[in-house]
Amino acid sequence: MKEEVGIPHRNWINSVPNDGLIRYTHIFNRERVLLASPKALSEVLVTKSYEFQKPADARYTLGRLLGFGVLLAEGDEHRQQRKNLMPAFKYHHIRDLYSVFWEKSSEMVDAVVAEIAGKNASNIDTNSKGTITDMGNWLSRCTLDIIGIAGMGFNFNAIHDPNNELNQIYRRVFGGGNSFGARSLFVLSQILPLGLLTRLPLQRNRDITSAAQRIRSVSRSLITEKQAKMRNSTANAGPTGDKDILSVALSSGGFSVENLVDQTMTFLAAGHETTATATSWALLELAQRPALQARLRAEIRAQLPPPRKPDGHAGAPMTADLMDRCVPLLHAVCNEVLRFHAPVPITRRVAVHDTTVLGQRIPKGTSVFVVPWAVNFSTEQWGADAGEFKPERWLGEGKANSGGAESNFSNLTFLHGPRSCIGMGFARAEFACLLAAVVGRLELGLTEEQTGAGREE
Repeated sequence: MKEEVGIPHRNWINSVPNDGLIRYTHIFNRERVLLASPKALSEVLVTKSYEFQKPADARYTLGRLLGFGVLLAEGDEHRQQRKNLMPAFKYHHIRDLYSVFWEKSSEMVDAVVAEIAGKNASNIDTNSKGTITDMGNWLSRCTLDIIGIAGMGFNFNAIHDPNNELNQIYRRVFGGGNSFGARSLFVLSQILPLGLLTRLPLQRNRDITSAAQRIRSVSRSLITEKQAKMRNSTANAGPTGDKDILSVALSSGGFSVENLVDQTMTFLAAGHETTATATSWALLELAQRPALQARLRAEIRAQLPPPRKPDGHAGAPMTADLMDRCVPLLHAVCNEVLRFHAPVPITRRVAVHDTTVLGQRIPKGTSVFVVPWAVNFSTEQWGADAGEFKPERWLGEGKANSGGAESNFSNLTFLHGPRSCIGMGFARAEFACLLAAVVGRLELGLTEEQTGAGREE
């Protein structure tokens, strides 16, 4: 219980001799299987993806906050939902969103600079080395605004409203994931039926129930507004032309209102917290490596247009061609952060019937584990330096997309196959724009409390 989720699996994958599968037992001697090779991962994630499903307890727990959208759907339902949503995530559509990612990122940095100026004027949270600010909170508010515009066609204005209700709800609920109450619920979930577990009079239960009700209410309101807009547009002059995720889902005609509520809940949560977390890790890694940070800042300033002109007006718009082709070090840093700090450390699947993996019998009900925090650190896949943060592994001919690893299944941050992250392209583009906007204008450092743990390249 003391080790972080995924860390034991990381140790096993690099120390336990195996042929692609590692069998171990968990509480009450329940058998589990860790997928340790590209072939095993390919079989479960691609060839037999619908033979291994998310366990009922995980679906129920996640569904309370994320809704039962495409992330948690299974079988034919998942196939249909993904098909109806895919147009919103095609690359030609993501290209049109780079300007939104860049403008909102720049807006956030402007607000951070203004906060720093205010603190300096008042001598609050300042010292000789700089000004302290909570970038995690800023990033969460910015990515909430981005998913609001790109996902629902609605600006939550969280950047300029630190008390934004949705931001407060998500920070309270996700920030409490490692609390005593959350750990207690996890332990009890191994013993008690889910119906009873969620009714226990625990503060964590009350927080989740309250948050879910409010998020569902907000999601329903967004759908109602979007439906009204689309009806009015059709009556007056034809389609709205909106390309946000919600508009695409509504236009497909493949979702009921309640299922649209679930999809909206999924994208609100998964679409902002994961990118904010990844960017926070990137800023920490760069703060610990001033020389790398300086090199990255020089590349950004030389290759990308400034978000603001000297007169304060907006700079040239960001384009996908500029961001995707002109900043190799930026993408190397982003790729290494995503490898090194995968937002989801571990994923469990359960065999829905007797089957095999690599020729080994897997009985119905067996839990099979896909662990990015293990595979992404496999010395067999990444070499002896797998445990080191090295953006350079993504630089050089033929390495920009692979990091030098020979198999696609060496990197599981976004998974693979039919159940891979539908928003991968969206997340990568958003992450790159966020990091470029911050590093291009701000110099990052560690607080005095953190300096002792810092490291230089």
